[in-house]
Amino acid sequence: MANENDSPLRVLYSFPHKIGAGGICYAAWQHVMGLRDAGAEVTVFPGVLNKPFPSGIRVRPTLSRGKLRIPYKVFGRLGSCRIHDRIVARRLRKIAAEFDIVHGFALGSLETLRMAKKLGIPTVLERCNAHTRFAFEVVEKECEKLGIEMPAGHSHAFNAENLRREEEEYDAADYLFCPSEFVARTFEDRGFSRERLVRFQYGFDTSTCYPRAGPGGDKPGLTVLFAAGCAPRKGLHYALEAWLESSACHDGKFLVIGDFIPGYAEKLSTQLGHPSVSLLGYRKDLSDVMRASDVMVLPSIEEGSALVTYDARGAGSVLLVSDSSGAVCEHEKNALVHRTGDVAALASHFSRLHEDRALLARLRAASLETSGELTWASAGRKMLDTYRKIVDRHRATAGGSAGNPRQETVT
Repeated sequence: MANENDSPLRVLYSFPHKIGAGGICYAAWQHVMGLRDAGAEVTVFPGVLNKPFPSGIRVRPTLSRGKLRIPYKVFGRLGSCRIHDRIVARRLRKIAAEFDIVHGFALGSLETLRMAKKLGIPTVLERCNAHTRFAFEVVEKECEKLGIEMPAGHSHAFNAENLRREEEEYDAADYLFCPSEFVARTFEDRGFSRERLVRFQYGFDTSTCYPRAGPGGDKPGLTVLFAAGCAPRKGLHYALEAWLESSACHDGKFLVIGDFIPGYAEKLSTQLGHPSVSLLGYRKDLSDVMRASDVMVLPSIEEGSALVTYDARGAGSVLLVSDSSGAVCEHEKNALVHRTGDVAALASHFSRLHEDRALLARLRAASLETSGELTWASAGRKMLDTYRKIVDRHRATAGGSAGNPRQETVT
């Protein structure tokens, strides 16, 4: 490994999915770009390169070559991730001297993490959501209350094999990258030391997520947006109940963007049929809708740190979120935050913003004032800084009895 503190940090970024696609695949692509722009030397091992990177980033896919791809459905999600992991671990063994740190993702990193440990390279495992056992449990309970089931194969439908694999990865990693304090608590509650739980953040694209000109707010009704996969864990049922209990529903609009899991829309048919509620389905112009909305609501019962909350802040939409949403915001300062499942509190928040437009304007202005800290460029710089702290402490303690990086605190 490199010895000069001012030399570029060399990162092995192992991502078992289609980097550059949607969701976390999009976030991973943006993180790599942010790391490169911050000065890191990044080598990406994706399952598939869905969106090309510009020059300066070395890419070595594991499940594709040129235009040829191994379809994930052939081996299944877990099987494909395991193949990816095995390939990356073997490559790492041959070129270990080229890297200072290894960054992995759930289901596709166990062998890679173990190989890095043998080779003396520090590792981080990114956690996109809360501890998976916690997530399975709370989603299952919420579904039971609603009388529905998660569809088979859904990422939050209980899967014992996936859970066992992920928990082995938790133990194999030196550090767990947590995007929110909520996520960190779900690991701490299950016995993980705070020293191993390192914070990082996601971001938003400034080229698409920017605020409208002027504060707006001269229309009589409040425009509220819910944008997420419409499943119980995102809390749409709580949002609708609170909305219809608030004074905002009489003159305002409640917009829903996202696809529903089977049975969920039927359970919410009465609320969804209210004249103030509009179902917009899937929209490619999400940032435009955010820009035109006063409020983004996300009353999740379990989350990592929802990307839409970053986008909403960039677009100038005020956050009304649960304390399980992982949103980067402060209650009463630049957002309104309610305790998970507290419909009365959320209803009060809707009513307050409807009736007090000065409060809405103040929260919006405060949110936009610090939104520059939440861009993808900022996320890349912060992640690189965290890598450096981990690598420096690993080097400082290597070879001694205190040489396990898990004993060191990274903030």
